[in-house]
Amino acid sequence: MIRRFTLYAAAALGTFQTAAHAQQTQHDLSATDLPTVQVNAQRANELTRPLDIGSRLGLTSLETPASVERIDRATLVKRGDTSVVDAISRATGISAAPTPGNGGSTLAARGFIGSSSVTQLFDGVRPYGAIGVTYPFDTWAIDHIDVLRGPASVIYGEGAIGGVVNIVPKKPTRTPIENELRLGIGTERTARAAFGSGGAINERLSYRFDISGNRSANWVDAGNSRDLSVSGALRYDVNSDLYVTATYAQGYQHPMRYFGIPLMTPDFYSKNYNVGDSLISYRDSWATVSANWQASDNLNVTSTFYRMKSDRHWKNAEYYTYIPSSGLIERSGYTEILHDQEQYGNVTAATLDSILLGMRNTFSAGFELNHTTFQHDNNSPYAGTSYVDPYEFDPGGFINVAGTYPKYRSQANQYALFVEDRLAITPRWSIVGGVRYDHASVNRDDLVTGAAFNRVFANTGWRLGTVYDIKPDLAVYAQYAVAADPVSSLLMLNASKAKFTLATGKQIEIGIKQSFLDGKADWTLAAYRIVKNNLVSADPLNPNQSIQVGQQSSRGLEATIGADIARDWRVDANVSILRARYDDFVENSGNGMVSRAGNVPTSVPQRLANLWVSWHFAPSWTGIAGLKYVGKRFADTANRLDMPAYTTLDLALAWKPRKDTTLTARAYNVLNRHYVQSAYYNETQYLLGNDRRLELLLNYRF
Repeated sequence: MIRRFTLYAAAALGTFQTAAHAQQTQHDLSATDLPTVQVNAQRANELTRPLDIGSRLGLTSLETPASVERIDRATLVKRGDTSVVDAISRATGISAAPTPGNGGSTLAARGFIGSSSVTQLFDGVRPYGAIGVTYPFDTWAIDHIDVLRGPASVIYGEGAIGGVVNIVPKKPTRTPIENELRLGIGTERTARAAFGSGGAINERLSYRFDISGNRSANWVDAGNSRDLSVSGALRYDVNSDLYVTATYAQGYQHPMRYFGIPLMTPDFYSKNYNVGDSLISYRDSWATVSANWQASDNLNVTSTFYRMKSDRHWKNAEYYTYIPSSGLIERSGYTEILHDQEQYGNVTAATLDSILLGMRNTFSAGFELNHTTFQHDNNSPYAGTSYVDPYEFDPGGFINVAGTYPKYRSQANQYALFVEDRLAITPRWSIVGGVRYDHASVNRDDLVTGAAFNRVFANTGWRLGTVYDIKPDLAVYAQYAVAADPVSSLLMLNASKAKFTLATGKQIEIGIKQSFLDGKADWTLAAYRIVKNNLVSADPLNPNQSIQVGQQSSRGLEATIGADIARDWRVDANVSILRARYDDFVENSGNGMVSRAGNVPTSVPQRLANLWVSWHFAPSWTGIAGLKYVGKRFADTANRLDMPAYTTLDLALAWKPRKDTTLTARAYNVLNRHYVQSAYYNETQYLLGNDRRLELLLNYRF
């Protein structure tokens, strides 16, 4: 299979011998060019290194007319986030709203939430259909995470009005083989183990291998969770201009079978009202074969063939309601759902550096195509009810009234064409633009009634921006972007939603970025406004029908700063101030038609902030402190049910007795704040976040 993929990749590369160049990252350098690099825990020259997001032109943050940010490996280690979602939610303006139904992966950015508005990529590849694919979930095998805030349809297609996150794994490097071992223990019967190895086998072959596993009893009753990740990559340098990389990664998860508590009192903080034989499991895998060809000094071509497979299974009592008259908890929504999703695809791009009318020009063009199948099994209409005492009860078993069987099968065939260009009009002034056309044909077969439908979605997204360097390390920028989101997951569309078109969005953004103190400090400031049209809203003339007339908007400010304020001190901080609103949105409240205009969209915090301080106070000792603030959110469109703002404090002490050994003690949520992490689908059921946790980690390199 790998041989066949390699032949296809070579054929695709041949079609681009006159097309475009992407600057190579440090992983893309040939064996003769790649020196051994000592990783530094500081963010030196954060704004001047190329990113894997924001464009395919190999631009740095200073060259990109957009808000982009990197969470590198050193930062992941310093902050101690073992969960990918936790790490991403430390980025500026990004919040998490995890629930079991979305695989614990839902993010919000700039007033828009969910996988239909915030796209998550794995090494530049997009799982299609806006369904939360849960791998990767552990940061052990991650090299860095890049974040682009604001519309990204011009780069990655529909479903990215709020932003996009690219999770980039560790890759083979042309360096001596190095191994790393991590062992950890903690409160709540937490245990962690991980091993990684990588380097050059010979002058042409290099590899990367990572395995990690975690388990914990967590902070709620019957809250056991466990997971395992395995990934491997093999790179072959055909010659100094061409290399081919084959990768395979697989993850297994059995997260907490926890769906929160009904709105009651804090006395129920640690309770889990799910049934005793409940189940949540995710199994995801990625396989890729990619080729990178440096055709000339100015022309670079990349092509990636991939297969993604995801199987998800839920069997739980999901809804809990407190009955004051009896003092009991009513459990309902006995739900069993199985997802079987598979995706094959290719992304090919070429980039060319040239001189155009005496000006330096970088041009990129390419295509993307994929075929995705999805089957949905369930036991709808999810009947069954039981009552339990809030404090002491027998969890009981799962009630399956209707039986679980296949309900529908969907498939999507999608292709896209894209071009980008950066023209340096002067050494200080550049213009960056791009356009992308997406076309998707979605077919759904009802496996119960035999009904079927086919729907075609097409969209053209574009962006035009400019960057002006006031001086070499100080730039101002502006951009205008047009994007689109699906009204729902394209693979889960029913006949009623299939009649709607894509929702469209427009953003205007201005900002400033600066690196100073010889790269030891940097700061950014961005202001934006986004308007999203064609939301599905209730028809005022017919409450039982919906029409596509709604509008939602947001505007805000985002600021970041990072600095080595003294020889042994480092400070990193970010803040986001947002005003998100429904401008035109009507829904049937059960008592008639109600306008929600002026209300804040659900689960969207309008204030976010993060602060990290590290102090290397002795030759072998480093202290680390982190504050995270999440503002108030609403659980319903009426804005009557709020999730209070909260602040958490994390502390760590790292001791390095030897060059190859680090021992780290960590305390998460030191003040033991009880806070609401997200609301479930019935609005009056809140999922609470982690309580205080203590962990001791040993890292050993050899």
